[in-house]
Amino acid sequence: MRPLLGLLFLTCSAVYGQDYQKIHRKAVLVDSHNDILTASLEKNVQIDLDLQGKTHSDLNRFSKAGIDVQLFSVWCDGEKQNPFAWANREMDTLDAVIARNPDKIVLVKTPGQLKKAIRRHKLAAMYGVEGGHMLEDDIDHLNYFYNRGARYMTLTWNNSTAWASSAKDESDQTLPHAKAGLSDFGKQVIQRMNQLGMLVDLSHVGEQTFKDAMAVTTKPVLVSHSNAYALCPVSRNLKDDQIDAIGKNKGVIQLNFYSGFIDSNFLKKGSLAIRPPLSALLDHLDYIVKRIGVDHVGMGSDFDGISSTPQQLDDITSYPLITKSLLERGYSKKAVYKIMGGNFLRVLKANENN
Repeated sequence: MRPLLGLLFLTCSAVYGQDYQKIHRKAVLVDSHNDILTASLEKNVQIDLDLQGKTHSDLNRFSKAGIDVQLFSVWCDGEKQNPFAWANREMDTLDAVIARNPDKIVLVKTPGQLKKAIRRHKLAAMYGVEGGHMLEDDIDHLNYFYNRGARYMTLTWNNSTAWASSAKDESDQTLPHAKAGLSDFGKQVIQRMNQLGMLVDLSHVGEQTFKDAMAVTTKPVLVSHSNAYALCPVSRNLKDDQIDAIGKNKGVIQLNFYSGFIDSNFLKKGSLAIRPPLSALLDHLDYIVKRIGVDHVGMGSDFDGISSTPQQLDDITSYPLITKSLLERGYSKKAVYKIMGGNFLRVLKANENN
């Protein structure tokens, strides 16, 4: 390469690098699913300390990542006794972090509070309850979770409840209950969530539960951490008819970063389990955008709840590389702003109880 051409190339590369970083920082980045609360309890660590090398996330790294809004997953498996109490323990953990770090993070409950937090350069925190079993079949617990700052609930985790069947149980044909889908009580749960302004999250749910929920909800739905079945045929991902239904509903699909939900070869027996490239994750995004448009996709990483991430996405501070890759794929700044958080915020606002 001639010296002058080489200098021009390096100059253009430097300018481009600054541009993507600037665009990333300008975007309101929303991650709809992070399991650091569970990880902190399991590993007995505090998320306002430096956890580099121990977790995907910690309080200071949220800022380095450019994350403005984090929905913290509240989770326990279906075998946990007293799941409602466990959910409260996880919420207590974050509340304590917020109390110790009021200059860095704040619990927000409305879009207005969220915008105020961002203006003050604080992480806006909300909860997402991952699994309807934490209601313990008491619909009044929805009000309680909502009042504590939960802004979505995943109807099921891998385990079915008495009122909703999970994707795992439906696909394995191992339903612990007689009927797939939502019971009458399950439909009442959807209705109450709509009334409260709590987003109905359809990650993890079975196909019949998905259909039943879409028939009942009067608000746009959330899929907090799932990908496209056509590119990776596992039960946790969305089939084309489900993706199309989300588009018609004006909902949003937040992409999951787990290697096994991006490339099904990762889960095959005998496989070397090579982490898929970052490009494979964005192939899922492209697929959804081509089907239903750029207004219906976002980010729901599942950091600290997954054992493997794509190459280059080693922890939350890798997020700017996604912005860079989107721009390289030809997405406009406006489209990037929608993908990184604008679409989720639109759905959050549409669910707000007026």
